Formats: sequence, structure tokens, C-alpha cells
Amino acid sequence: MKRILVIAAALCGVAGAQFKDITAAAGIKFTHNSGRAGKKWLPETMGSGCAFLDVDGDGWADILLLNSKSWTPKPVRSLSALYRNNGNGTFTDITRGSGLDIEMYALGVAVADYDNDGRDDVYITALEGDRLFHNDGGGKFRDVTKTSGIVNAAFATSAAFLDYDKDGLADLVVANYVQWTAKGDLWCSMDGSTKSYCTPESYKGNSSKLYRNLGGGKFADVTKAAGLGDANSKTLGIATFDANGDGWVDLFLANDTQPNKLYRNNKNGTFTEEAVASGVAFGEDGVARGAMGVDAADYDRSGRAHLLVGNFSNQMLGLYRNEGTGLFVDEAPRSTVGRASLLSLAFGVFFFDYDLDGLLDIFAANGHIDEEIGRVQPKVQYKQAPLLFRNQGQGKFADMSKQMGAEFQRAIVARGAAYADIDHDGDLDVLMTTNHGPAYLFRNDTAAKNHWITVKLTGTKSNRSALGAIVRVQSQQGKQWRMVHSGSSYCSQSDLALTFGIGKDTTISAIEVEWPSGAKQRLTNVKPDQTLNITEGK
Repeated sequence: MKRILVIAAALCGVAGAQFKDITAAAGIKFTHNSGRAGKKWLPETMGSGCAFLDVDGDGWADILLLNSKSWTPKPVRSLSALYRNNGNGTFTDITRGSGLDIEMYALGVAVADYDNDGRDDVYITALEGDRLFHNDGGGKFRDVTKTSGIVNAAFATSAAFLDYDKDGLADLVVANYVQWTAKGDLWCSMDGSTKSYCTPESYKGNSSKLYRNLGGGKFADVTKAAGLGDANSKTLGIATFDANGDGWVDLFLANDTQPNKLYRNNKNGTFTEEAVASGVAFGEDGVARGAMGVDAADYDRSGRAHLLVGNFSNQMLGLYRNEGTGLFVDEAPRSTVGRASLLSLAFGVFFFDYDLDGLLDIFAANGHIDEEIGRVQPKVQYKQAPLLFRNQGQGKFADMSKQMGAEFQRAIVARGAAYADIDHDGDLDVLMTTNHGPAYLFRNDTAAKNHWITVKLTGTKSNRSALGAIVRVQSQQGKQWRMVHSGSSYCSQSDLALTFGIGKDTTISAIEVEWPSGAKQRLTNVKPDQTLNITEGK
């Protein structure tokens, strides 16, 4: 009886909640091109990511959707798409002439103001070579890769900006996957007779890279000097977070069929790898899993950042709880999160508070890599519906996926995923990409509105994007905190603004900001249901 009451109470709090597909109504018309032409080359399985960014500095979340391309040139180019938020629920395609209208086999994206000029810049990973785009204002971007010192053509996937050395400049970490070429593509088969897509186990790995921002638009490859060189890694996801609460940003790299990596920041420009000792390198069986996307946040208000990892089908999501002793314990196998995600192949994953009750929920965008998977594994589908787990508190989650509406439960081949409040109503909306298919924009139409506060930070002594800054919010229901971070999910970038749900509380007693520079700011008696723009030192 007690169990029934708990579940009933959890469902009652989100009555009428749903995510509505507004893609067409919003004016978004985009289809991803994987280039597939029957040869079943490995990159065709990857898909591309997406990003929310503020292209023009008007305070509204704009959209960037990445595209790949055909293996042989076609009359019609496959371009990424840049959409400007009109502030009325619709978007305008401003791709042409933006500088981002370049055909490339694009995979991942990261967003930050790397030169502290007040505008969001864009880094795009691409099979033939990554590109750094400087935001020149007015919706125009300029390719500055050649002059930046960044050289990376190593099948990069996700990327993230961070200020790992606290010098006030946004550095860059890039996830590289495997050593693949069209000429060196291998023949693999699931049934022994027809070609299928090879798993990454068939290919040699690639070291991810760390680029230190030198200022003046220049970057230096410090991968080896920083201790991040690892030629065996096959990285798909990056989370920048403070694993041990020492105020310095650490790195988690999600590897596909290789052990995950956890790099602790030594505060002197170097990192120490501690994944095995921390319990995040492998699954519970001691075997490396097929890890895809990743995110980090404090979902249980313990004051510590935990890890969420998307894994291959038959492996379930990883939900690594940070015990605060240097050890992480995967809670998924003993929870609804693990059982409900067992047959899913999760790419884009993240924590966010979709119902604004003050507890971080879990989202997973799912889809398999091979159309024929159902022939050899009847329980596993190629197209898969996303998953949404509502945080019930005390480490418990409820699977709310089927209650989010029929549109949300549509089976798709999802890859990238990101969130932002596109309409300034407080709740967080979701963007998803699919492999060789359309993008989807879902508006959060949760009926029972809770109160909220969104905090947008601008650094002065710290990096202007405030990467690594911690915001703490206190209201009657308790304390919450978040860190401003780039990257996470899979090949995607969510809004850098931080949104906190405070449930039915009508007053926020305090908001504290801890800047990477060491400066602190405190606001008291703040009214909810607004966006606060806080500048360091003001």
C-alpha cells in the first residue's frame, strides 16, 4: 500500500505534462544526410548533433543543426542549418550567408565565447577536419581554424569548452573516435553473409585532444603535456564537471568498447587518470561498455556531481553516484532507470528539471546503428522512443516516457539532444536530431506550473561564458546547485543559462555565485519566474 501511495503522489505532481512536437509550426525544416549509399561505412551510423546558442545576443535561444554529406558530390549540397529564434514560437532559417553554410561531414558542436568579445563562437567536429568559427556579429561567422592553431582530423565526435587552468580563457577538449578511412573500411556481418556496420572494436582508437587557449585567437595542443594522451581511447561523449569538489574542473570521457576515462585536474595544468579506481571505467561485470553520450550533475542534492552515461543496447544507462570518497557506484542496475533502458541504445543523455520541482530528471535520446538489428535481436528495435525519468527524490526515479504524449513516444533513430527554454516560459524544451532523418523540436507543455529561476552569467575576470562557475539557489524546499558547462549529451550543446525549479516556493531566499576567479556574489530575497543576468563583480 505504501508503495502505491508513493507512485500515485509522484504521478499527481505532473498531471497533464507532455512534450509537444512543434517542429513544423516553429518553421524548422531539416533532414540529416548520413551519406549512406549501400556500402555501410562506419561514419554513417554516427549521426550529428545540435546546439542551442544565442547567435545575436538578444537573449533568445537560437538553434544550430549539424549535417553530414554524401560520399560523392551531389548537385544539392548538404548544409548544416542555423535558425534564429523570433521570440514568438517560430524560427527563421538564416543559414545562407552565415558562414556556417559550408558542406562538411559534421558530427559534433560546442559553444562558448572563446575570445571574450561577448558573442557565442562555435566549434564543429567533422570527419575531414574540425573547424572553429568566430562569431562576427549580425548572424555572421568566420572560419578561423587555420589561424587558431587547431589541427584535428581524427574522426572527432563531441567537444566541450572549459577553463581548466582558470586563466579566464575558454580552452577546448575534443573527443576523437577511431582510425577509419574509406579505403580502410572493414567488412563485418551480423549473419555471416551480408555486410553490416562494424563495431568500433574492429578499428584502432584515437587519442582525444586538449587545446589551451593562449589568447589572441590562438590555441596550443597540450594533450600530452596535460596527461590526456591515450591512443586506445574511442571517445564519443565529454562531461566537464568538478568530481571531487575542489573547485577545479575535471573531465569524464565516455568511450565506446574501451574503458571510460576520468581525469582529475591537478591544478597545475595536468590531469591524473582515475577511472578504474573511481569505479567508472567499466560496467558492473568489469567489461567496457559501448558508451555514447554523458552528463554530470547533482541529482540527489548530496552536494556532489554524479554521472549519467548512455550505453549500447543490452547494457542499460549508467547512473554513477558520487560517494564523495573518490568512488562512484552505478545505481542503474538497481533502479527503474536501468530496467527501463536495458534494450535501448542511448546516444544523447542529460539531466534537467523538466517539471521544475527542484529535482533533476533524466532524458535519453535512443536509436540503434543498424536497420537489420531486429533480424538477429528480435527484442531490440532500430527506431526507438526517447526515455524520460522523473526524479522522485531519495534516489528514486519513475519512467514517465509514455505519459508525455504520443508525439514524444514516436520511435526514431535519435542521436544528438539538447535543452533550452525557447519561449521564456520557464520550463525547458528539447531538441533532438536523428540519423539520416529529420530533427525534432519538442515544447515542454507541463500543465501544473511550478516556479523557477534562470540564471545567465557573464564573466569579467573569469571567462566571459562563465564556464566552471557554480550557482547555488536556496528556497524553502532546500538548496540546489549547478555548474555552467559546455558539451555533455552526444555531439551537442545545451543552453549555457542555468534553470532551477523551486516547486511551489514563492521566494528565493538566496542565490550565490562562485566564479572560477574565486570571486563570490550573493543575492537575497529574489522573486522567482524570471531570468537573472548576473555579471561578475556587478
